[in-house]
Amino acid sequence: MTQTHLPTSNAAVDPLAPRDTWQAMGRGLIGKCPACGEGHMFKAYLKVADTCDHCGEELHHQRADDAPAYFTISIVGHIVVAGALILERWLAPETWVHMAIWLPLTLFLCLTMLPAVKGSLIGLQWSKRMHGFGGVADTPEPAPVAAGESANAGGRR
Repeated sequence: MTQTHLPTSNAAVDPLAPRDTWQAMGRGLIGKCPACGEGHMFKAYLKVADTCDHCGEELHHQRADDAPAYFTISIVGHIVVAGALILERWLAPETWVHMAIWLPLTLFLCLTMLPAVKGSLIGLQWSKRMHGFGGVADTPEPAPVAAGESANAGGRR
């Protein structure tokens, strides 16, 4: 009887090990967990799952806020404006043709790109350990002291 020895690793995963930013953003782009790439990031159209259904990574820390909408508008705006200008110079169609093409295309691109952009931004936050993804909660910075004021400005002599 032959025994094969499979190496087992009991070493704890280093909590401060570097995380691959591009891989995490790519996984987020397709709506997968930035940690394992298997579980789903979203439980609805733009509603982020609290945890990964595959590896258990907590995803509720994300703070994408309005950034996905801003990036999506910027990307779609470049595509649509460039397309409209090219079409105008090439064929010079009537205004209704532009409206018939570019309004539905703008709506379609925005609605399809928004979850992908949000997923990428959450992947970026995860890879950079932002907003609690590093295991430590965010702490606010102390308020700056104005020039000429001392820390003991409250008690005058």
